[in-house]
Amino acid sequence: MRPDLLKTALVLGLLSAIGPFAIDMYLPALPSIGKSLGTTVGAVQASLMAFFIALGLGQVLYGPVSDMVGRKAPLYFGLVLFALGSIGCALAPDIQTLVALRFVQGLGACATMVIPRAVVRDLHTGADAARLMSMLMLVFSVSPILAPLTGSLLIESFGWRSVFWAVTVIAAMALVLLALGLPETRPVEKRLHSSVGTALASYGVLLRDRKFLGLVFIGAFGVSSFFTYLANSPFVLIDHYGLTPRQYGIAFAINAASFIGASQFTARLASRWGLHRVVRFAVTGYASVMLSLLALYLLGVDRLDVLIVMMLAGFGFLGLVVPTTSVLALDAHGAIAGTASALMGTLQFITGASVMALVGLFVDNSARPMVTGIALCALMTFLLARWVVPPAGAVPAPATPSIRHP
Repeated sequence: MRPDLLKTALVLGLLSAIGPFAIDMYLPALPSIGKSLGTTVGAVQASLMAFFIALGLGQVLYGPVSDMVGRKAPLYFGLVLFALGSIGCALAPDIQTLVALRFVQGLGACATMVIPRAVVRDLHTGADAARLMSMLMLVFSVSPILAPLTGSLLIESFGWRSVFWAVTVIAAMALVLLALGLPETRPVEKRLHSSVGTALASYGVLLRDRKFLGLVFIGAFGVSSFFTYLANSPFVLIDHYGLTPRQYGIAFAINAASFIGASQFTARLASRWGLHRVVRFAVTGYASVMLSLLALYLLGVDRLDVLIVMMLAGFGFLGLVVPTTSVLALDAHGAIAGTASALMGTLQFITGASVMALVGLFVDNSARPMVTGIALCALMTFLLARWVVPPAGAVPAPATPSIRHP
C-alpha cells in the first residue's frame, strides 16, 4: 500500500474503531457493573441499549451535516463528546447516570462510524478506494475479537471503570491524529449543493421504497440477533455457566470469528451464484440452526458446548446475510448512497435496541430468553427474504455485485 494510503488508513481506522471498541470492551464488565452499582440485569443492559439507540439516531444527522459543513468539524465535535461521555461513565455513581452518559457517549461515537466512509469517497475512487475501505473493514473485523479480551484483562486488573478510561485515552489519540494527519476532504464549493432540504427529499425517496426497506430489515433482524447476543451473553456465559471474564472474551471471540470469517467469502460466492441466491441460502441456514438450538433448549438441553457450537454455525451463516443485503439495498440508490447508508444504519441500530429491550423483559438467569430472541430474529430474516428476495431464476443474477456511484 502506498504511504499516503497507509497514513490515511491508520487515521480513519482508529476513528472507525472507537465505536466498536466502546461496545465490545464493555461486554465482559456487564455482570460486575450490576454487582458494583447494586442493580438488575435489565438496568445494566439498558446502558448498552442506550449506546445503540444513540448510534442509530445520530447517523441520520451526522451524514447530512458533514456534507454541509465539512468532515472535520463534526468529527472534532463527536470525539470531544465521546471523551466527555466516557469520563462521565467512568465516574458514574449509579446506574441511571451511567445509562444517560452512555447515550451521550454513543452520540459522540456515531460521528466516527459515519464520516470515515464519506472521507474515503472524498479522497479516492477505484482501486485506491477499495484498498482503503478494506483496511477500515479489517478494523471492524478485528475489534470484536480483540476488544472483549482487552476489556476482560482491564476489568480483572483494575475494575470495570478502567474500560471507560481506556476508551477516553483512545479518543484523545484520535483527536491528535485527526488534527495532524487528516486534511479537510469536503471542499467549500461542494458543500453549496447540500442542504437540509435535499437530505429530507432523499430520505423520503428511501422510505417509499418497499424493496429497500425489506432488504434493510433483513439485515436489521440479523444484526438484532447479534445485538441480543452482545447484551445477554455476558450474563449467560459468566453468571449462568460460570466462565471468568477472560474465558468469556475467548468464547465471544470464537463466535465473532465465525461471523467475520464467513463474511470474507461473500464476494466470491456472489460472483459465482449471484447475491439473491446467496441471501436466500444464508437466511435458510441461519434460521434452521437457530430454531434447532431453540428446540433443544425447550426440550431441556442446557449445555455450554451445545450453545457455543451452534452459535458458531449460526453466526457463520449470518456473516453472509448482512453484507449481501446491504449491497442489494444500496444497489438501486447510488446517487444517494450516503443517505441510504445512514438510514440503513439508523433502522438497524434502532431495531437492535428494541429487540434487546424486549428480550430483557424476560431475563431469568438462564440462556433460554437469549436463545429465543436470537431464534425469532433468525425466523424474521427468513420470512422477509422469502418476501423481498426473488428465488433463483426469477431475476438475472449478476456475475458480480452491482455497485453504482453518483
